[in-house]
This record gives sequence, structure tokens and C-alpha cells, in this order.
Amino acid sequence: MAIALENVGIAVRDLEATIAFFTDLGLRIIGRDEVSGEWTDTAVGLDGNHARIAMLQTPDGHGTLELFEYIHPEAIETEPTRPNEIGMHRVAFSVDDIDAALAIAASHGCLPLRGVANYQDVYKLTYVRGPSGILVMFAQDLRKN
Repeated sequence: MAIALENVGIAVRDLEATIAFFTDLGLRIIGRDEVSGEWTDTAVGLDGNHARIAMLQTPDGHGTLELFEYIHPEAIETEPTRPNEIGMHRVAFSVDDIDAALAIAASHGCLPLRGVANYQDVYKLTYVRGPSGILVMFAQDLRKN
């Protein structure tokens, strides 16, 4: 059986703000839609499923995010995920300039959880709390400088 990762789906409270965050980082919108009906109820497992969605892709074409904002059923707010919790953890991006990525994130009010770490002079990396509490990791490969 062949298998390939299709995308990572993230429910958000404000679709437009989340799109702005990720497109400012360099992702591009490859599709938008509003979905509902029996097929979505079946696929997702929620009666009356109705959401606005956006598909975003990394510039290299290898990574895709599906962002969705629920219209129905009402979205359920939870505490932001912590790095040590079981379950969906984070979305990670390789960047060529971590300081530039952090400046873009800061322009959206998104700051590092603690700071920027240096892993064995191979990577600089950090986690930021993005829109809707999404954990986003930036990693800069220092060997490419």
C-alpha cells in the first residue's frame, strides 16, 4: 500500500487572521471553500458540519495546511496545547532566517514561548504561540550559512 502525507488540518477561531499569519511567513493560498452537507457529516463525523476552509502550501510545494473555522457545530475552545501534552503537538517550518520569521510572528502578536535555542551549532530553533494558540516551530539550519 502506498501512503503519502496529504496535509495537516488545524481548527482555528479566526480564519482570516490565521491565513494572514501563515501567508506573511511565505505560505500561499491554494484553495478556499465553505463546506457542509451529508458528505462532510460523514467524513468528519459531526452532524450539521459546516466550516470555512483554506488550503495553504509552503513555497517548496511539499507542505500543506488545511485551516478550518467552524460555523456549525460551534467551535469548542480549549486550553492551548503545551509541548509535553499527548496528541497533536505542533507544526514545524524550516526557515532560512529565524530572526525574520520571528519578526513576522511578532507583527501578529505571536512570541516565542521562551527564546531561541541553539542545538549543537546545527539548528537555531524556537516555538511560538501562533493564532488560535497553535504551536509553531521555526528551525534554521546553521550548516546552510
